[in-house]
Amino acid sequence: MTSQFLITLLLLSAYTLTSATEFGRPLHRELKDLKKKEHLTHFKFYWHEVVGGNNDTAAQIIPSIPKYESTTSFGGLRVIDTPLTLGPKLSSKLVGRAEGLYAAISQTQLELLMIQTFNFLEGKYNGSAINVLGRNVALNKTRELPVVGGSGVFRFAKGYAELSTYSFDPKSGSSIVEYNLYVLHY
Repeated sequence: MTSQFLITLLLLSAYTLTSATEFGRPLHRELKDLKKKEHLTHFKFYWHEVVGGNNDTAAQIIPSIPKYESTTSFGGLRVIDTPLTLGPKLSSKLVGRAEGLYAAISQTQLELLMIQTFNFLEGKYNGSAINVLGRNVALNKTRELPVVGGSGVFRFAKGYAELSTYSFDPKSGSSIVEYNLYVLHY
């Protein structure tokens, strides 16, 4: 028997479940195209949160607890559908959208739990998404959020995002945040 035939036989035998009650099984990496080389990709874009006016990109779902309203917004929850652009101006080229939500989670500082999916609309990444979930201490100069997965080109993605505030309007609450993502994917 050839070695290729033996590998195929081994893979097929590993792919079948052994009983009707089994719901998980180990797989060989080749079955999910994980024998491909892993790539490290850097993305830089700007995240635009517009609050107030006709083009809101964030909506408050739960207001903050009244005694924290003017300090940390503790208890507040917003849902977002935010443009991702190449440059810091909202009129810059649109490369994707961030959809998700964030909650104010600290009584002592402006700290957010962010859950976002970056849906890309451009080039070879069109239709693929990266998922980010983590703690964002919003007043720190630079913050870091983990990349926890993805879809399409980014299946099995991992990595991190570095965030820095480009601009913030305290009157409206609108902000522009520069994102640098470093993503390992196949």
